[in-house]
Amino acid sequence: MEKKTPLRRRRLLIGSVAAIVVLCLGAYGTVQLMDSRTFQLFGGLTARVETTQKVVALTFDDGPDPAGTDALLATLAREQVHGTFFLIGSALQRYPELGKKIAAAGQQIGNHTYSHERMVFRTPGYVADKITRTDALIRQTGYRGEIDFRPPNGKKLVVLPWYLAQHNRRTIMWDVEPISYPEIDRSAAATTAYTVSHVRPGSIVILHGMYASRQPTRDALGPIIDQLRGRGYRFVTVTELLQLST
Repeated sequence: MEKKTPLRRRRLLIGSVAAIVVLCLGAYGTVQLMDSRTFQLFGGLTARVETTQKVVALTFDDGPDPAGTDALLATLAREQVHGTFFLIGSALQRYPELGKKIAAAGQQIGNHTYSHERMVFRTPGYVADKITRTDALIRQTGYRGEIDFRPPNGKKLVVLPWYLAQHNRRTIMWDVEPISYPEIDRSAAATTAYTVSHVRPGSIVILHGMYASRQPTRDALGPIIDQLRGRGYRFVTVTELLQLST
């Protein structure tokens, strides 16, 4: 058996360390790419738009669900505001009447995939199936506008952006997310204060108000609208916001 010299052992150690560093950097880069709100490898991505106009898009993820859909719609109707609802296909299939209510209220409906599973390390066939099935269910609500797309949890890597680029669809992200901070998320007042203070012209706000546990978000919606309106903002859908980009 060949005896390892001190020099050879040192080279093996350096090589092993270098390989570990490369693997760690690769893993870190993959996570950063997957989570980035402002960059992806293919196609267009929007977290906010550059505009001088004081406009903001309110977006609502997940559902529809009986616990919160009607309350959100009631607040938006009272305030005469249109937002964008990124809905899950399986929930639309379970509660088609709620999807129809959202469409009838003049709200924009976006695609949040069929099952809300993370769209990373998936095959092109899987991605296509989850998106096209949800598109079809959205059309069954009676909605006829542009169907924008938002990935579950904002996760994307290679296949999803590539598929969207092939179909001339953008990835819609956000730049204001009160749910990121538990101490803010559990309080309607804190959610309102955080959202209002972080909105700037062209912002996209992400809210989760559909489910039973999301009462603080539902309670915050009216004050958010009132306070932003008091600051001179007007409310647009995602599609309308994209058209205002300078």
